Amino acid sequence: MRRVEREGRKREALNLRIKPDVRELIDRAAELAGKNRTDFVLETTRRAAEDRLLDRVVFRVSPKAYRKLLARLDARRKPNERILKALRTPAPWE
Repeated sequence: MRRVEREGRKREALNLRIKPDVRELIDRAAELAGKNRTDFVLETTRRAAEDRLLDRVVFRVSPKAYRKLLARLDARRKPNERILKALRTPAPWE
């Protein structure tokens, strides 16, 4: 892959085959985001890749820590007066 030097960082080329209607869709979305096509595609695909990987993260904890977590999740919650007040307050549009 071809490398391009920009702002002190090396970038590699990524070539894609894309249907014209998909390219138009990406271009419209990039314009609305105030970005060029390349930056828009890189940002959105990077975010999607990170989200996908984070969905697969496994946290390893000791059995004791896991039991403590389960106990906290199962514990009865104390009423939160600020939340209860917010729920009782009518919405401004009502």
